Amino acid sequence: MRGYGGTERVVAALVQGLAELGHRVSLLAPAQTNLAGATCIAVPEKTLLGPMPALMAYLPSGVDVVHGHYSIARPPDTVPFLQTLHGNHRSGDSPPPHTVCLSFDHARRHGVTSFVYNGLDPNSFTFQSKKDDYDLFVGRLHSAKGYRWALAAAKRTGRRLLVAGGWRPSLRRTIRYLGEVDGAKKRDLFAGARCLWMPALWDEPFGLTLIEALFSGTPVVGTRRGALPEIVTPEIGALGDTLDELIEGSRGIETRSAAACRAHAERFFSHITMAEQYVRLYRNLLATGALGGGPGQPIPYTTS
Repeated sequence: MRGYGGTERVVAALVQGLAELGHRVSLLAPAQTNLAGATCIAVPEKTLLGPMPALMAYLPSGVDVVHGHYSIARPPDTVPFLQTLHGNHRSGDSPPPHTVCLSFDHARRHGVTSFVYNGLDPNSFTFQSKKDDYDLFVGRLHSAKGYRWALAAAKRTGRRLLVAGGWRPSLRRTIRYLGEVDGAKKRDLFAGARCLWMPALWDEPFGLTLIEALFSGTPVVGTRRGALPEIVTPEIGALGDTLDELIEGSRGIETRSAAACRAHAERFFSHITMAEQYVRLYRNLLATGALGGGPGQPIPYTTS
């Protein structure tokens, strides 16, 4: 999906999952939006981001639930409504009622009781069991993303690192900068990588690149921040708190099974799993007027 950000990709995957489960979906979106599985209703961008009554005027009749994907301070009271928080709220801000977070950690930090893990279509990834001779970093080259740790690890170990991100830092010979990548090139990079580096230095609400790597059969080296411990098990990656721990974990990363990475992603992070979880929330909301604190459950090893 060229040019789409993480939120848009998750919304597209949710629409696809809901359609495959037999639900009818209407999508209020900017003009020229065309998404299989949904009836797309063109709405001016100013209206999409404006007061809720103006947006509700575009709502077709017969809608059971409205699901928002950006922060709406005053949700409508004319139709059951929930919204997914795709980022982190500013410190001290309380999310609006009926907010769904992206992970157990994300929900805990925001005082929210419901969360649903992001999901993507497994068939949109290239699986490769035999890996090439490079590690991979994908993301904004911002200090919070920990890209300097990935660069430092490559310099200390001599391992080849490919960097796909927003701007070019000063790199050594073993580190190759690719700029922003998308589409088939991005799929091939994930599939061929020996491992994905995600040494986040902030509380990631989820981290979509994690499951992109896992669907491709690629293990992950990352920090124990935010949602990472909920997504990456010892069988499919290595987590640590310091750069030294990450470097040590990366030394044996080739022993992780590509098939195990893929199976884990298919079990917990497919678009169908995500859609099923949201449908349970929709039904709770319709039946009780509340989300009911579910259905999210942290993956078992994550709360120890």
